[in-house]
Amino acid sequence: MDGNAQARAAQPWPAYEVESGSVGWRSAGGDNANVFRHAGSLSEDARELQFGHPPMTFWLTGLSGAGKSTIAFDLERLLRCEARPCVVLDGDNLRCGLNRDLGFSDRDRRENIRRAAEVARVMNDVGLVVITSFVSPLRDDRAAAREIIGDARFVEVHVSTPLQVCESRDPKGLYRKARRGELAQFTGIGAPYEPPLAPALSLDTARLPQGGAAAQLLDYLRRRDREHEDGQRG
Repeated sequence: MDGNAQARAAQPWPAYEVESGSVGWRSAGGDNANVFRHAGSLSEDARELQFGHPPMTFWLTGLSGAGKSTIAFDLERLLRCEARPCVVLDGDNLRCGLNRDLGFSDRDRRENIRRAAEVARVMNDVGLVVITSFVSPLRDDRAAAREIIGDARFVEVHVSTPLQVCESRDPKGLYRKARRGELAQFTGIGAPYEPPLAPALSLDTARLPQGGAAAQLLDYLRRRDREHEDGQRG
């Protein structure tokens, strides 16, 4: 690594804040008054439908160990079998890269969700189906994600596996750490989880066969496709 690269690596990441009532962003020390969105020559519809189907984002929310990531990657596999372009945005995977500078304070959790929602929106804009997997415990943060992505594209899915089942699975050992007091503010133990009030789907993986949750999401997607086609003909 040369001197310039070392200097860049040593620089702290800028802090970001969500502007109230806006899907824009600004640095904590300035604003975006001199930044303008550049529109391309292709229409929004042309981008959205380049793969033949309307895009959407499945926002999977639930406790750690509920099965969100498993469902997301199961659905990705089903969609790939149908040659349908899609992408999974997994919370842990994003924290290994794009969101590696964020911790688990309330502010960092909000920023984690905001960044993921912005990425999902860009991917929807080019026609992809996006499947996200985030605990996203707070209703306000999920509402902000819905605003960024757009209500018509945002499909809130509650992976409603009960706490007792999630804790018995404990695939990452996080519940054991939280019970020993080694993880402060761990969702479901030391911090609250606010379940969706009106999710598009609710999936309890303790009651579903293997692959059953992803199959339900695929059925939902196909219904939405048919509704879109009927609307186009009408």
